[in-house]
Amino acid sequence: MTDTLLTLEQVEELAFHTLVRAGASDRQAASVAASTRLAERDGIRSHGLMYVPVYAEHLRCGKILGAAVPQATRPRPGIVHVDAAHGFAHAAIDAGWPEFEAAIRGQGIAAMALHRSYNCGVLGHHAERLAEAGLVGLCFTNAPASMAPIGGARPVIGTNPFALAVPDGAGGARLVIDQSASAIAKSEIILRARNGEPIAPGWALDADGQPTVDPEAALAGSMLPAGGQKGFGIGLMVEIFAAALSGGNLGLEASPFSGPKGGPPGTGQFFIGVDPDAFGAAQFAAAMDRLAQAITEQQGARLPGARRAANRARTRSTGVLVDAALMDRIKAA
Repeated sequence: MTDTLLTLEQVEELAFHTLVRAGASDRQAASVAASTRLAERDGIRSHGLMYVPVYAEHLRCGKILGAAVPQATRPRPGIVHVDAAHGFAHAAIDAGWPEFEAAIRGQGIAAMALHRSYNCGVLGHHAERLAEAGLVGLCFTNAPASMAPIGGARPVIGTNPFALAVPDGAGGARLVIDQSASAIAKSEIILRARNGEPIAPGWALDADGQPTVDPEAALAGSMLPAGGQKGFGIGLMVEIFAAALSGGNLGLEASPFSGPKGGPPGTGQFFIGVDPDAFGAAQFAAAMDRLAQAITEQQGARLPGARRAANRARTRSTGVLVDAALMDRIKAA
């Protein structure tokens, strides 16, 4: 078996056709394929082609409804609601995006909430999409319960990431913060389990509440929050926005994002967009210049998201190397 070198265009095409064959409509598959391309472009392999066989499995078993047609409504001037209809979150986000962006520009600040949704891929990419439009983006998404509260042993909330992106004034993002409430994204543990590699200490507990470096034991146990109680608090904040406010399932109620058991997870997302023009674009840009400089002028320091930018330049020139085992799983899907 030999590895396969793909261009980003080929990555997107491979993801699209695989998902269509697994039962997704063209509309649903196109949104996910575009997200897969961005993940591979930025070197976030755990959310790239590695996830395509999982998506295909969930289309076949009914955890994702491939023919779903998301419905977007605007009940108030600054609010957009999207019913993902148990399809891919990516397509539902795309369905609500025009109204969401229009609401931000019209009101100065607006929110978009999604329910009956699913894993939305790399959350930071949605925040960055707002930054590329000259807006500040703050995004939340909840996940099936995998993290116990401090002092407890039963998972209550998911890894529940949040993302923040700030525009650079030139059609890009000056910085992108994208982090989960857990010490590490669960997808990283899944990746190590698949590769037979140990996880780092401090990432997870086993089912008995004991520290473990065994990825399989970690998946059967509980993720550890980043920063102890503070990380769990961040996860609760995300749960309130992405599930309680959006109308999505709580992590306690959602079926897993991995494996065929359970019906659609029905999780949620909550996005907030802010137009700097509404608050004083010049002062905002000047403040961001000073803040960014205070970070980058220090040797060895970098702005959040800088590593992704470096990965993009490298991927565009070298392509994406897909190992033979993963390619076999995609073909089988």
